[in-house]
Amino acid sequence: MQDFAAIDFETANGRRSSVCSIGIVIVRGGEIVDRFYSLIKPLPNYYTYWTTEVHGLTCQDTDNQPTFPEVWAQIKDKIAGLPLVAHNRPFDESCLKAAFEEYGLEYPNYEFHCTLTASRRCLDIPSHQLHLSAAACGYNMENHHNALADAEACAWIAMTLL
Repeated sequence: MQDFAAIDFETANGRRSSVCSIGIVIVRGGEIVDRFYSLIKPLPNYYTYWTTEVHGLTCQDTDNQPTFPEVWAQIKDKIAGLPLVAHNRPFDESCLKAAFEEYGLEYPNYEFHCTLTASRRCLDIPSHQLHLSAAACGYNMENHHNALADAEACAWIAMTLL
């Protein structure tokens, strides 16, 4: 796969629509050509202890940030015509669909691919967590659970395995 957009969401709580940050890495011709990161005011707008423990974000970080539709307006042209790639596709795809539904937006049926599935199929490693799959593909991941860092690691895995 030479052209795609790797995408990662972090959520504020147990609701998939509660996206509070997004990272996107655009790959064209097998090279990273663009990166996008934004905090998002989640809906519903509350954080659980456990989600904050994972990514470190709180209401103080996102209360004054744009909503999902405002952020998606900045993204949709960047990814137009590109398949989306995520590590654990079911999670990120369901977040995207839930956010579209929460705001009454028409979901454009993006084509999704999964680097977790590819890692399980192609790599003989004891665990296929994002940072371990990325390391097995030669990428040293820092800042795990930052949406942009996770999207870049996902892009690296996709460039290697897909």
